[in-house]
Amino acid sequence: MRSRVRILAVTHVAPAPAEVLSNDGHVKLSFTDALFVNRVPMQRLFFYEGPDVPPFQSLVRSLKSSLAAVLPVFRPLAGKLTHRASTGDVVVDCTPAAVSPGVRFVQAEYAGSIDDMRRLAVGDEHHTEALVLLGPELNVARLPAPVLAVQVTRPAIGVGRAVVVGVSIHHAVADGHSLWQFMRVWSAASREPDLVVTPPPTWDRAAIPYPRAEEVAREFLRTVAPALPVARPPSMCAPPDQRRRSFLLRAEDIRSVKQRILAQSKAIGGGHLGALPSTYVAVSSLVWTSIVRAKPLDDTAGSGDAYFLVPVDLRRRLGPAVDERYFGNCVAPCFARAAVRHLRDGGAGLGHAAAAISEVVRTKLKDPLGGAERWLEDFFQVPKERLTHTGSSNRFMAYETDFGWGKPSRVELVSLFTRGLVLLLDTIF
Repeated sequence: MRSRVRILAVTHVAPAPAEVLSNDGHVKLSFTDALFVNRVPMQRLFFYEGPDVPPFQSLVRSLKSSLAAVLPVFRPLAGKLTHRASTGDVVVDCTPAAVSPGVRFVQAEYAGSIDDMRRLAVGDEHHTEALVLLGPELNVARLPAPVLAVQVTRPAIGVGRAVVVGVSIHHAVADGHSLWQFMRVWSAASREPDLVVTPPPTWDRAAIPYPRAEEVAREFLRTVAPALPVARPPSMCAPPDQRRRSFLLRAEDIRSVKQRILAQSKAIGGGHLGALPSTYVAVSSLVWTSIVRAKPLDDTAGSGDAYFLVPVDLRRRLGPAVDERYFGNCVAPCFARAAVRHLRDGGAGLGHAAAAISEVVRTKLKDPLGGAERWLEDFFQVPKERLTHTGSSNRFMAYETDFGWGKPSRVELVSLFTRGLVLLLDTIF
């Protein structure tokens, strides 16, 4: 399969000259960042096609020049994730030596048409192995490790203009909100070469206040990556053997799910929802109940529970609130829990799921960082065969990523770090 993607050129994009960040040019990871040091990178693919797509070399020049223009304000993305053995910390090294030679930029060609490339992500099952090859490799197994890489892949066949822009970013440096913050600024700079990025992102980890924050970060690092500078042992480097596919929910489908949840919640009573749920809660409830019904979970005694991991964005929920420009991981994990028999109830399952998700989020927001030192402990206590992971969000507006040749025809989230992972994404379909 690797032979279907031919590498045409590998270069690097260095940021334009700028002042070195404070703290001697290093950004220390917060405890919320440390959770993701051993994770696979977040990889996103953007499919573009149509008459407004420039010729390939012109497109490459535009992407590289705009990337160079925005990297000074996103300087850590050009740096290296580095382990400090003397303290046990992990930092993003943004010094001139670490930033050189810049972000890896790959030009590639796929042995097929844009239709062939798009078909990798449609149908009953996606062709995961081939999809991964459309994105740039980011070697994060051992520190120091790069933080960002870009790949631009053109189809070898076809008369129309088309391209796939792939982006990989280390999860220890950015959450979903931060990744899309970067994509918005980069795409805007590609559309408007004279764009001035104001206000710039903020990297100050002190914005997330927590007692013993540095100690907790080191504890998390010792747990998730005990052999640093080895972040991911060979056993973790192989992608999980799993199938993947996409399900499209149109606006009318989501409205119907919301109405069903409200009706079921009123019938259930007992403190359940009294108003229409959000789109996130509605879709998550549908996903969770569907997966629980599909899984061979033992519920013979009628007392087994299932769990749903909800990553809660804390930016507006801390006191004081964290600036929306904060670049890094600012999410807290919480676990919705409900009886398997309730989730499998065709007449009430959605209502039970929505109530459990809504309640765990409400509880988390009362004390967003409460017990943060136990987050990993809580995670390990959840039976993995009964846990559904979720990531990304319909709020990120991925289809607004316009580099100057129109919105993408398709966006794919390729990252696969575990089984039972569900990624939510807005769409234009």
